[in-house]
Amino acid sequence: MNRLTNDPKRSMLVLNAFLLAAVVTGCGGSGDGGRFTGPAGPTPGAGSGAGSGGHGPSPVGLGTAGNYVVLAKAAVSTVPTSKVTGNIGLSPAAGSFLTGWSLAMDSTNVFSSSPQVTGQLFAADYTAPTPSNLTTAVTNMLTAYTDAAGRTTPDHTELGAGDISGMTLAAGLYKWGTGVAINTDVTLSGGPNDVWIFQVAGGITQAAGSHVILSGGALPKNIFWQTAGVASLGTTAHFEGVILSLSSISLNTGATMNGRLLAQTAVSLNASTLTQPAP
Repeated sequence: MNRLTNDPKRSMLVLNAFLLAAVVTGCGGSGDGGRFTGPAGPTPGAGSGAGSGGHGPSPVGLGTAGNYVVLAKAAVSTVPTSKVTGNIGLSPAAGSFLTGWSLAMDSTNVFSSSPQVTGQLFAADYTAPTPSNLTTAVTNMLTAYTDAAGRTTPDHTELGAGDISGMTLAAGLYKWGTGVAINTDVTLSGGPNDVWIFQVAGGITQAAGSHVILSGGALPKNIFWQTAGVASLGTTAHFEGVILSLSSISLNTGATMNGRLLAQTAVSLNASTLTQPAP
């Protein structure tokens, strides 16, 4: 060090070399080199940033709609025996449009219960405060749909011409002017703070026996499928995420899902299993 200190010119050269190496190392980084979309190869997990170190857009706020695993405006039906974990809400339709559940009213008439539901069922004609709570929840559901549909600057547009079968998708904002088909397994690869928003102008159709798979710690609460059409999950299919539908949502025989069904018309289950996401 004494030789460097006594030779100012050499000290400056060493210092410059050190700083240059530091800059190069910082730019090289690990970045998003391991993140990819589909079979085509690497693409960055772009978007507005999910916060807390996550990739993709900011999550969609559900408000009090997030208090329900199923929320619909017109009807919620089941062909027994389904297994639902979480609350079910229906408004402005009355409790008579909760069909197939073998309902038992609580003594307060604020909610009902069903042997198929680990949770409670609520309808617009139940006793206060249920009607006002449901009105707020439905309003929040509509706001969430509008938020998801209104996100701009998608990271991916018309990916696979609407057929995402077999793809592995990084966090981001995806947009289609058509429907989306899932004919074979699709993987969403990302961490627990990563966010996916899928904007679908048509419907979502998932083939029988196909799966939406999460890897790398991705969580269903951070996955939002906004669809203007019908969302239909095929027989024994498995799905992950929150479906925000302008139309109806159906789970066919034996379908399973980790997520929420938030529909502006009706939701139907057929011997299906639905589990709300962990908070």
